[in-house]
Amino acid sequence: MTSETTTPELVEQILAEASIAAPLWAATPAADRAVGLVAVADALDAAADELVPLAHDETHIPDGRLRFELGRTTFQLRLFADVLTEGSYLDARIDPADDAWPMGAPRPDLRRVLEPIGPVVVFAASNFPFAFSVAGGDTASALAAGCPVVLKVHPGHPRLSVATARVVRDALASTGAPTGLFALVTGTRAAQDVLTDGRIKAGSFTGSIAGGRALLDIAGSRPEPIPFYAEMGSVNPTFVTRAAAAARPQEIAAGYLESMSMSAGQLCTKPGVLVVPEDSDIPQLLRSSERPAAGQLLNERIQEGYVEVLERLMSHESVVSLTDEEGAYAAPPAPTILLTDVDAVIKDPAALLVECFGPTSLVVTYRDEASLVALAAGLEGQLTATILGEEGDDVHALVRLLATRAGRLLWNQWPTGVSVTYAQQHGGPYPATSVPGSTSVGTAAIDRFLRPVAYQNFPQALLPPALRDDNPERIPRRADGVTSAG
Repeated sequence: MTSETTTPELVEQILAEASIAAPLWAATPAADRAVGLVAVADALDAAADELVPLAHDETHIPDGRLRFELGRTTFQLRLFADVLTEGSYLDARIDPADDAWPMGAPRPDLRRVLEPIGPVVVFAASNFPFAFSVAGGDTASALAAGCPVVLKVHPGHPRLSVATARVVRDALASTGAPTGLFALVTGTRAAQDVLTDGRIKAGSFTGSIAGGRALLDIAGSRPEPIPFYAEMGSVNPTFVTRAAAAARPQEIAAGYLESMSMSAGQLCTKPGVLVVPEDSDIPQLLRSSERPAAGQLLNERIQEGYVEVLERLMSHESVVSLTDEEGAYAAPPAPTILLTDVDAVIKDPAALLVECFGPTSLVVTYRDEASLVALAAGLEGQLTATILGEEGDDVHALVRLLATRAGRLLWNQWPTGVSVTYAQQHGGPYPATSVPGSTSVGTAAIDRFLRPVAYQNFPQALLPPALRDDNPERIPRRADGVTSAG
């Protein structure tokens, strides 16, 4: 397969094979699916010396970060294998028949479990060529859930995508996984054909608000609308209290510069807005600090989009630059820090609270901490919101408000760096994501590709193993309201 657009004939073949693979993979015991995920992880690790140079050549991301990202990718594959082995992801619930059920009528025998939703389409991201691409978290969680994956290649790294897909397919095949379980498509037309096909039952995306919204609308306008999990835009505001600004201004300024410029500012969790007291030392420290080194952006399209947003911000009447404008629009662009005040943001949030995907961030000054709540009230949905404070700061109202605006709140840590864990939440209200109750990172991501099915009054032999009385796979379950360890 090349980077050329996938033909309609090949799209049809891919979808037909995925629909055949779906019931076979769904019926594959969770322990065997786990073996497949581990085999993919092992094969990717073994192919690092082939894949990393390809990734560097196509994305300009440094070798060290790419190897770390590949390690994260294989780690999350193995973590989902552990999830399958443990079994609580099925959320199995058993309510035996009860003639004396207090609702006033007998309770029938009801048993509920999560089952694979069916074939899914995954749109790869540009800024994480491993962790959010071909074998990334969306692919890992969908395969773990029991769903075939059709992966839409990102045009920013086509050769890497083809090479990675070969490793994935070969590894799955070596464990006896069904043909058609994983395939690539390239090109906008092919991707749209896949997304609108009735055999596809869910989709996921990581990228811009415009791109995500367009795909979300297509998914929702199908004759059979499907869930579409889009991660889109976020400015990830960081609020600095007066006490924190007075106690550690240099630490905050240094941490902010490092976080906002990490990966050339091309992280979805970059702190795009830093809110500080107007009389603190932080703005001056940012003005006088040595700028982080310029880093090349992923591709020309990203560079053009970055310059367009930066120019709009720089031309706003309330915005000035804290850094030398020389090199701001260059390729690679020099990190740029802009400055405005809270009144301007509250007056014109649509123009100032915008994601600038690259090494630019906006510092917002305030006079009194009451305005922090007012600013937070005007925020759209965010992936993260951060408070840098001191013990004793009364920020309860701010915390509660931010919890309605963001999926992950941080205290005295920077939002860049998204750990793959059981408790992680990488999502948030629109436009951060299209489904605020979901996450694209962490083990809860598997929930996106499962749906609940209840079985009423079924004989034991016809029940899924997770719902049988003998619990052959020894998974944790909730039986008659009581949770057991399995």
